[in-house]
Amino acid sequence: MSKEERKENIISTALKLFAEKGFYVTTIPDIAAKVGMSVGNFYNYFSSKDILAKELILYISEYLGKHIREINEGPGSAKDKISAIVTFYFTMATERPEMIEYFLRIYLSNREVFGESCEGMVCVSPFITEMMIFFDDGVAGGELRDQDFFSAFGLFMGYLGGMVFLFGEKILPEPLSSYEASIAENIYRALKTV
Repeated sequence: MSKEERKENIISTALKLFAEKGFYVTTIPDIAAKVGMSVGNFYNYFSSKDILAKELILYISEYLGKHIREINEGPGSAKDKISAIVTFYFTMATERPEMIEYFLRIYLSNREVFGESCEGMVCVSPFITEMMIFFDDGVAGGELRDQDFFSAFGLFMGYLGGMVFLFGEKILPEPLSSYEASIAENIYRALKTV
């Protein structure tokens, strides 16, 4: 296994352990044992749990940004792209729930872990940048209302985050995918030009 593959394995394992046990309860020895390496070797990849925490949010942001960039660069209207983003996000929440769990429960709820190294949007800029491009393109194409980015972003992500939270808490009576069309339609109606 290459060093990059080993690092990817550590990231995936850490995300799963943090989702299962919690960030503060999970230790570096727990992660090292789960990936089959010594604690000393682990520190060759990440010098502290706080450094790992930051790397995880960067990893998630880059993952989200990459997939939303593919949607942005593809064909379709803003309405089509909203639907594609909702589908992608809900699929990710179903197939890789530890990523969403980390973002919602660690990054947003425990900002002190990240200190000054993640101030503002620094650690989530790949994701935020692609969402800005999506909104700018939708406005330029005359499909979406020209409005404050954070209002539009908050509305969009509020819908997605709320539904994923309900899914994670096992409150939704139907699979998350069954809500894709109605959530995408609601987001589009809230953002479209009159």
